[in-house]
Amino acid sequence: MSFITGTTDFHYAGEIFKTWYKVVGSLDGTQRPLIALHGGPGMSHDYILPHSRLHELYGIPVIFYDQIGIGKSTHLPNKPKEFWTSELFMDELENLLQSLGVSSDFDLLGCSWGGMLGVEWAAKRHPKGLKRLLLIGTPASMELWVESQNKLLQGLDKDVHEALTKHEQAGTTHDPEYEAGMGLFYKKHANRLETWPEELLKSVASTAEDPTVYHTMNGPSEFCITGSIKTWSVIDLLESVDYTTLITNSEYDMAQDITILPFFKRLAKVKWVKFHNASHHPFWEIPEEYLKVVGEFLTM
Repeated sequence: MSFITGTTDFHYAGEIFKTWYKVVGSLDGTQRPLIALHGGPGMSHDYILPHSRLHELYGIPVIFYDQIGIGKSTHLPNKPKEFWTSELFMDELENLLQSLGVSSDFDLLGCSWGGMLGVEWAAKRHPKGLKRLLLIGTPASMELWVESQNKLLQGLDKDVHEALTKHEQAGTTHDPEYEAGMGLFYKKHANRLETWPEELLKSVASTAEDPTVYHTMNGPSEFCITGSIKTWSVIDLLESVDYTTLITNSEYDMAQDITILPFFKRLAKVKWVKFHNASHHPFWEIPEEYLKVVGEFLTM
């Protein structure tokens, strides 16, 4: 499978940063490319690399990149919390699309936070080149996300749930007991494979090595949201989104139905697919079924 990698300069607030990207396939204009946005915020692109197979199966060029602050892009551990905003990442996305020469015709797929960024961008800036929007395990608001996590936490053993709550209240979320409980939760609702793939472990390690963006915007875990996106919501903006949209979630997903429903109710052109026997990463857990749904949506 042919691919190229590189970096592009991103000018922002009087400084120049580097955005690293990987293009699978050719951007020669024969087929509309898909840009894939990773989650987090602050989790490298590696774990969403199964989407590379969309090129193998359907001939779709796929663009991956690391948002600044993580992976192979510029790291900025000393920036104040006010620096890390949706507007920053929207500007970076637009800069990358323009640098690669695809801003006039492309599709966008966002996983979790990547979908949040993508749908907010679509609602606020109405990019003319965007044709299809795919939101994978994406919540319409963080209030609904927290409600979903709280329900899922009830499925943990009582002692595990109590330990998580204890450490969150004490501010000791770096304690091994909290991290162990967090790991049990993610094994049920993030990725249910017995052995996590190397690419996912690489993304997890990248966040652990530089948690600046994740801790600033999200918090210590997916169910303890203390960062700047705590009150994030796009619900009131959805009527302005006029792109053909696919939304997906899964049976054991952290993004339970309640988090997805506003998209289905308010988007004008929307299809909802719910996967069974999977959680937040269906592209790893049930790849053939998942890629068929996504590939057919992109080529219909």
